[in-house]
Amino acid sequence: MASVRGKVVLITGAARGIGAGLAKRLAQQGAKVALVGLEPEELKRVAADCGPDAAFWEADVTSWDALEKTVDDVVEHFGGIDIMVANAGIAATGFARSIDRAAFERVIEVDLLGVWRTTRVCLPHLIERRGYALLVSSAAAILHIPGNAAYSAAKAGVEAFANSLRAEVKHLGVDVGVAHPTWIATDMVNSADKHPVFGSLRASAPGLAGKTYPLSVAIDLISEGIAKRSRAIHVPGWVGAIKLIRALLPRLVELSTRRFIGEVDKAAIEDIAKRGSKEASIVGPGARADLDARK
Repeated sequence: MASVRGKVVLITGAARGIGAGLAKRLAQQGAKVALVGLEPEELKRVAADCGPDAAFWEADVTSWDALEKTVDDVVEHFGGIDIMVANAGIAATGFARSIDRAAFERVIEVDLLGVWRTTRVCLPHLIERRGYALLVSSAAAILHIPGNAAYSAAKAGVEAFANSLRAEVKHLGVDVGVAHPTWIATDMVNSADKHPVFGSLRASAPGLAGKTYPLSVAIDLISEGIAKRSRAIHVPGWVGAIKLIRALLPRLVELSTRRFIGEVDKAAIEDIAKRGSKEASIVGPGARADLDARK
């Protein structure tokens, strides 16, 4: 049976949601966990829940200097890194013609370039230990819905990056996986569902595409995939199945949303006029913490 016992696991975005849940689960399985994120009080709480073989570092994954210092500290503290989970991510919602420009670009910066930077800094240590890198993408990399362009673009980039990286480092003994969770009951998703405009748009998605799954579903599948050093982790399994028809999905999305997209577009403009483009775009406490860290 594959095991993470005794392995050092670095997890970004570990203050909440999937990152925090994974840290606790892997710690229960005997891993030593290094938690990285922007909310020190939340990280401290998660580390305490993980037990004595956990430590946390406050760092912005878009900062080379912060990442390099953090990874050096993790290696000094634990002796190395066996597994990296590049999970840090934020979301912003809105249509391309009206979404706050800085919010859109910050999603790309954190969710794509943050994954690249985390991976680049951790790679020497993963190579040294013939380790495993898990890059957290999303079902949004496959199914692209209106109002989610920044997130979909970033997560599609993560998937592409992971696939290229896998071929580059296999001969060095490093395995690379990509995770594709769908809507999981995290603070980010719950906040998106409460958005006065785009929450209802997401809720209107038909069938499985509109369903929110418990956090435990993601933790079970992703922790199992980490132990197996899987190349792809689909949360849940149907996400892998829709990859087979991904060429058809954009047209299906257009057909299923065209009857009401004009009304949503108008409502989005009105929401921006009322609350301002930044407030209307930001989704979840992670994005808020990222904004506060840059003030």
